[in-house]
Amino acid sequence: METLLLIDGNAIMHRAFFAIPADFRSSDGTPTNAVYGFMTMLHKVISDFHPQHVIICFDTPKPTFRQKLLPSYQAQRPKAASEFIVQIPLIKEMIDKAGICRIEKEGYEADDLIGTLTAKYKKNHRILIFTGDKDIMQLIESQVFVITPQTGVSSIKLYDEEEVVTKMGVSATKIPELKALMGDPSDNYPGAKGIGPKTAVNLLNQFLTVENLLNHTSEIKNERIKSIIETNQENIILSKKLATILQDVPYEIDIEKVKFEGFKPELKGFLEKLQIRSLIERIFNQRKERIPKEPAKKKSDDTPSQDSLF
Repeated sequence: METLLLIDGNAIMHRAFFAIPADFRSSDGTPTNAVYGFMTMLHKVISDFHPQHVIICFDTPKPTFRQKLLPSYQAQRPKAASEFIVQIPLIKEMIDKAGICRIEKEGYEADDLIGTLTAKYKKNHRILIFTGDKDIMQLIESQVFVITPQTGVSSIKLYDEEEVVTKMGVSATKIPELKALMGDPSDNYPGAKGIGPKTAVNLLNQFLTVENLLNHTSEIKNERIKSIIETNQENIILSKKLATILQDVPYEIDIEKVKFEGFKPELKGFLEKLQIRSLIERIFNQRKERIPKEPAKKKSDDTPSQDSLF
């Protein structure tokens, strides 16, 4: 089975910018820390997992349907630094020079494009999603995995269905339900104020969905929790809509046209122009690694690893 690697471009750009020191610059003063960090992580995940297809998805500056549902959605996020903004077109140019497909669609977030591509291709492909956003873990299932950067830009972790339960306390499909109750300060939507992770998990274990919970509030034994849920019904329903990644964005792409057969030589010239020569050496002058065989089944008591899954 071939592997499709889907990358949340915005999440990885931000991670790269804050992970690499700001003094990474070319001789003319152009900041390059996000450029360097982005390509370092991209090269690592491709080298580790050897995908046959790669697509990088980006947000657009235009408001999405989530801002229409909640005008204050993500409104509290600080304005991006100018040193970051100037590197966005450089990163996109670098992706183009590398010969990798990048896509975006006004009115939708990168997550929604990833959700749509995952739904379309998961039947016949192994899907790897590379992001720093844990919300996207809701897409994980038997042939869908999420990879997240850890410390710096050289360490990554792979999540499967078991890892999601360990980390979140609920199965992947229940993550929108969980966030509907807890809210999300980073995206600035409310949930049910006063409901924390432990209580939210307990409620979902009992009622399975927020709709079922709202239809059976009389069965909640704790009066304080019952009052919170009944008072915040509209916020809970709204928060679930905001937290749910779309899987039906109207977007068509020919998977056979996004085959990855190695970084294009044009990337070398781009990196040379920005004087990022260490990446040229790493990407173009090292011996190619052996492509791994089909995944081996892991024992039930094993911790998932890259080798055991891929």
